[in-house]
Amino acid sequence: MEFTRVSNLDFEISRITLGTWAIGGWMWGGTNEQQAIDTVLEALRKGITTIDTAPAYGFGKSEELVGRAVQEFGDRENIQIATKAGLEWDEDENIIRNSTPERILKEIEDSLERLQTDYIDIYQIHWPDLKTEFSETAAVLKELYEGGKIRAIGVSNFSVQQMDEFRKTASIHVCQPPYNLFEREMESDLIPYCKNNDISLLTYGALCRGLLSGKMNENYTFNEGDQRKDQDPKFKGDNFKKYLEAVDKLEEYAALNFDKKVIHLAVRWILDKGIDSAIWGARKPEQVTFNQVFGWKIPDEQIKEIGQIVEETVESYSRPAYMAPPA
Repeated sequence: MEFTRVSNLDFEISRITLGTWAIGGWMWGGTNEQQAIDTVLEALRKGITTIDTAPAYGFGKSEELVGRAVQEFGDRENIQIATKAGLEWDEDENIIRNSTPERILKEIEDSLERLQTDYIDIYQIHWPDLKTEFSETAAVLKELYEGGKIRAIGVSNFSVQQMDEFRKTASIHVCQPPYNLFEREMESDLIPYCKNNDISLLTYGALCRGLLSGKMNENYTFNEGDQRKDQDPKFKGDNFKKYLEAVDKLEEYAALNFDKKVIHLAVRWILDKGIDSAIWGARKPEQVTFNQVFGWKIPDEQIKEIGQIVEETVESYSRPAYMAPPA
């Protein structure tokens, strides 16, 4: 495992973070609780020290399962838990953005209870709330940071302009945008901004919802309730075929040049593009196969060749906007 320091703070995170959206079940066709706990344990045993979760992942279920797994594993002081705030939901599972101080102060207590811990390592605003002044949201996170309930302040899905506004009141230590071989919109402004301002990049969607796992084909069966089939344009019709064609070409390139699989090439590519930590989503222990990401690097010339394979095969899609809750 490789490690990297968080911003200008005094702690590190693993360069692969376990993503736990899927184990929450919501939008992924349900969850198997014991299997989910076993997945977290498998990641920790194999050297991941950082786990990313959120209250909205299964309406508390993901956080609860992460908390149970970390308690079972022990060694909490050497595990970094990243979770989020700023979303709320009703009994019909309709989600809205709410980053008011009152909401955040309630959310952090709920998250601490579910996670069975008395502090959170990285606390992130899940989506920008345009109805609440960023100064109000930033002020309450600054208060939590100075009080020791959180070790780092983060934002997810924020633009450069929104981060600028937020940083007038509080520091940002971590930024979490989507980033993978098929979703590269943030290369033009967000990534350089974070590099220039010592903001660590903890990017999600490394495998693009499973497309870059190398385990999908045109006859792939989606579970009932799996949002990819109904809402993600990459998984529909001719688009799906084009992306699968790109994956096949990348699989061949990975084998020929590095004796690796496409899943490892895709994540190594992210890390060698300068990202601090890539989120590896998994919901089964057998999906925690990240060890072959380490011990090698992709030279700059081949970074470009990999990008060209993608550009020549698929249309250019930006960030996965379908996942955004109403603004």
